[in-house]
Amino acid sequence: MNNTFELLTVAYPWIKAAHLTFVMFWIAGLFILPRFYVYHHETTPGSAEDRAWIEREDRVRTIILTPSMIIVWVLGLILAYLIGAWDQHWFQAKLLLVIALTGYQGWLGKYGKGLAAGKRPLDSRTLRIMNELPGIATAIIVVLVIVKPF
Repeated sequence: MNNTFELLTVAYPWIKAAHLTFVMFWIAGLFILPRFYVYHHETTPGSAEDRAWIEREDRVRTIILTPSMIIVWVLGLILAYLIGAWDQHWFQAKLLLVIALTGYQGWLGKYGKGLAAGKRPLDSRTLRIMNELPGIATAIIVVLVIVKPF
């Protein structure tokens, strides 16, 4: 156990760099998918354009979002362990926001399946507003990690 901790400590800057890289990929996916939904929402269910959006959205979810989110979680938990962040309030707030983003991604997946089935429960304006949530959460997370206000 001690050798593993020492190895992880030496690898800390690399783990942190990889974590930040995959955070960027994840957030980029969380930005683009709702925007895709806005455009998809305007298509006719069952049309060629509808099918093209379904395929694009599926690629974002399977190639970018899900792998990035998993890597972010694994590396983030390793980093939290290495710096002993669990009892720090800034980290607890960050963790809540990351959990919320994970839930948001789950909601996006469910909404995409509905779009693929021809359902359009939200209007384009609501989807555009939803598109802003990852940016707001990301800005708050950056402040929490860098400034550590509490």
